[in-house]
Amino acid sequence: MEERVPDRFTALTADLGLCYGGDYNPEQWDTVRRADFPDLGAADGPDTGRGSATVWKEDAFLMREAGVNLVTVGVFSWARYEPSPGIRDFDWLEEVLDLLHEHGVAVDLATPTASPPAWLGREFPETLPVDADGVRLVAGSRNHFSPASQVYRDHALDITRDLVERFGEHPAVRMWHVGNEFGQVCHGEESAERFRGWLRARYGSIGALNDAWGTAVWSQHYDDFAEIVPPRRMPYHVNPAQHLDWRRYGSDLLRDLYREQLAVIREYDDARPVTTNFMGFFPLVDAWSWAADLDVVADDTYPDPADPHAPADTALVRDLMRSLRGGEPWFLMESATSAVSWRPHNLPKSPERSRLESLQAVARGADGVCFFQWRASRAGAERFHSAMLPHAGPETMVHQGVRRLGADLARLRPVAGGRVPARVAMLWDWPSWWAATEPALPTGRLDPLDQLRRWYRVLWRDGVAVDLVRPGTWLDGYDVVLVPNLFLMEPTTADRLRDVVARGGSLVVGPFTGVVDGDAQVRTGRFPALLSGVLGVSGEEWAPLPDDGVRLSGGHRAEILGERLRADDADVLVSFAEGHLAGSPAVTRRVVDAAGAAPAPGNGRTPGGGTASYLGCVPDDALLATVLRDAVGRAGVGGVVPELRELNATRRTGTEVEAVQRGDALFLLNHSGADGAPGEPAHVVVPGSWTDLLTGESVTGEVTVAPGGAVVLVEKGR
Repeated sequence: MEERVPDRFTALTADLGLCYGGDYNPEQWDTVRRADFPDLGAADGPDTGRGSATVWKEDAFLMREAGVNLVTVGVFSWARYEPSPGIRDFDWLEEVLDLLHEHGVAVDLATPTASPPAWLGREFPETLPVDADGVRLVAGSRNHFSPASQVYRDHALDITRDLVERFGEHPAVRMWHVGNEFGQVCHGEESAERFRGWLRARYGSIGALNDAWGTAVWSQHYDDFAEIVPPRRMPYHVNPAQHLDWRRYGSDLLRDLYREQLAVIREYDDARPVTTNFMGFFPLVDAWSWAADLDVVADDTYPDPADPHAPADTALVRDLMRSLRGGEPWFLMESATSAVSWRPHNLPKSPERSRLESLQAVARGADGVCFFQWRASRAGAERFHSAMLPHAGPETMVHQGVRRLGADLARLRPVAGGRVPARVAMLWDWPSWWAATEPALPTGRLDPLDQLRRWYRVLWRDGVAVDLVRPGTWLDGYDVVLVPNLFLMEPTTADRLRDVVARGGSLVVGPFTGVVDGDAQVRTGRFPALLSGVLGVSGEEWAPLPDDGVRLSGGHRAEILGERLRADDADVLVSFAEGHLAGSPAVTRRVVDAAGAAPAPGNGRTPGGGTASYLGCVPDDALLATVLRDAVGRAGVGGVVPELRELNATRRTGTEVEAVQRGDALFLLNHSGADGAPGEPAHVVVPGSWTDLLTGESVTGEVTVAPGGAVVLVEKGR
């Protein structure tokens, strides 16, 4: 892991303010003729007949007019840089960088290694990936490389070194971008050999591996690491421990690829920030294990306009990105101005919705907002993907919205570097997610990510700030810790959770948690084995529920999964009212006094004592909200706007008001009407005197947020 200089990205935003722009692919216009663009004219200069120069000039001019101050260049330029083996063509890139610099546009220069030229796979077939069926994939799309291939890696390092050596001192280059959306997988023999090496390093001996993988089951015993192969197509279920290690290895392999290119960059440039772009809750990369290697966490997020939960679920992704590096500012590297092109049915977004999504990112810690891409492509698989500059040109609704957003972000310069304070933590873990989504479980319907989203939505509607936290991390800064599902749990994590309750905090744990250890082996005894003491409840059976769920006491319902529990030292709040689990506890709560002792269930509780609640089922939304709000209230945690819960109670999903405190700034976003439909204004009480950074207007006591609108308030005198 690189020794990180903490102020590399801070230095950039201190100069530029909030970064704003998008992916720029000038090579797509290098062979066009000016006659193909009769409306060009923004850029001065003679008509040479060569369209690229004129298009590039117009791009730079329009970027400046739109408030763009940073663009990502070269993500897919390898074939243009190296049209045949060993040949380098960087002159066109220098022309582009010079032009952008002249117009005040900084560059996030990418290593082009996400998409090798076709000749590499033709001359070296071993660089192409092999899928689980043994089929070697071919060029013609993107990501056509095996991250395990040494030949690929050598060529990737060569082009990276030459690129950085040529442009490491160029004044336009202000940031480096390694690869793109890492997530490639290869099941070929070279990957198999690297997997074996990874396993040797992890276990030390084949005997230790046999123990960890439980190879006594189904006669899977190995006598030598050489016998192990990746989880290719098999007659039946793959060993879950083997598959879990394969997922861990795959993430580590890609991280090694990133680190190799990072090291080359650092040979020539130790000052500028380096990053790569995550994809939210992407299942092929454990972002926790990568974050320390990035100067700034970056993310690509494409909310679906057709999903009413998109505002809340996207906020969760924003909070994850902020949390990966302990609350530091992050970068929204890609998003869409309107429609994407890769869903079966691609609804457009209004400029108002695009603006709200961008401001939401800033509210939740982003110091950069970028789109894919600057100019809409004429050809290729993404030719119908929206862009900052549409096919129809600058006199369009989308581009005018882009300009307005650029002006908004310039006004929000004082927000850069601000932190989002949170007293609530939600645990999230990629290996646990991987293990919990294997086949051959009691149910395949309990997705940890789905449960995380459901729990988060309750707090989002109430305006309660949340950090995502990696299991095993110290939790001293949080008064409330939520564990929607942590199927795989290590003893250190359980110790941290017990500490929360012992010091007076609130803990809420969801079903099917603490079931297996780090090797995906079931922890025997009553579950959850590591937490039954602090929860005061223990279970003996997991029981998937009928398709229509079952009734609970109090008029509630449960779905997907229930557990046969026994209340050992906890109060039963809700029970199963019918079915296989009738009469068993469904929701419990244990309250301890300030000294950590727990009176018998039903006795009085000492004020300020910690609480540990357990959900032995997947409850309906109303019951889930009751449990979570009880935990938050007992800990004395409230929303940034106290009236927000009541305000949102009457609003349908997707039209809520969102409230976030970042530094000194209070962001209020009204999602009602953001889709262009008639919306409802929001009247929000804000005691005191404020200034709206977006308009400069004064606000006293109450503010009205227009449908699809936003305000960013700073108290006067601050």
